[in-house]
Amino acid sequence: MLDAKDITVSYGARAILHGVAFTAKPRQITAIVGPNGSGKTTLLRALTGECRFGGRITLNGTDISRAKPWELSSVRGVLPQAIALAFPFNVAEVVRIGLQRGLEAQERGLISRALERVGLTGFADRLYQDLSGGEQQRVQLARVLVQVWHPVRDGQPRWLFLDEPVSSLDIGHQLQVMNIARDYADQGGGVVAVMHDLNLTAMFADQIALISKGRCLKQGTPEAVMQNALLGDAYHCNLRVNTAPVQGAYLLPHTASLTVEERG
Repeated sequence: MLDAKDITVSYGARAILHGVAFTAKPRQITAIVGPNGSGKTTLLRALTGECRFGGRITLNGTDISRAKPWELSSVRGVLPQAIALAFPFNVAEVVRIGLQRGLEAQERGLISRALERVGLTGFADRLYQDLSGGEQQRVQLARVLVQVWHPVRDGQPRWLFLDEPVSSLDIGHQLQVMNIARDYADQGGGVVAVMHDLNLTAMFADQIALISKGRCLKQGTPEAVMQNALLGDAYHCNLRVNTAPVQGAYLLPHTASLTVEERG
């Protein structure tokens, strides 16, 4: 289990997170949503130990502030929003970075299997810099996947931390990536993902944490969080949540409008 209590983060004199509580369980996708600048990525960076924070975060019972980097890397893989490479690596070389010190480093054929999983079969020898933004994003996802390929290792769940994993993708590849996350969770792993698309979030997430102005307004099921007033307060717009024919919740863009305050 991932358990964060009273998390605070400041950059200089500027406070970004204010006493945030957050939990995530294996076998679930937990989405972090909220408006731009609300602190979603900062929360994810705190959860992965990539920035200084106040409070306490435990992953599988281990206090991450006391864990060594290699210990964390063996149980969780992290996909940032964007990654810039200064050298001309090919696709296979980029994916192989996830294997350098990982427990799966000796497994044969894992790079090919990961590229197939993200829909990039035959791309191994392609130059990374020559790919589209969406293709590069999927290469980076393959890199993260090989690091923690098996969702459960020695009886302990492993974790994917994904920051806007579908931001550069078309709808088909968005669904492909979210299905990868779903499969990972279904096999016993845990997934924490920063998301912008609320409809996609409602389709796939088991739990949603709604962040606004550095605070967690609510964490719960999609049905509990996808409430008109709650989302309206967070996003500063009037909207209506509608129930999909099968299950879950979704938003109709044509029902949304800016509040008077946001119109200026």
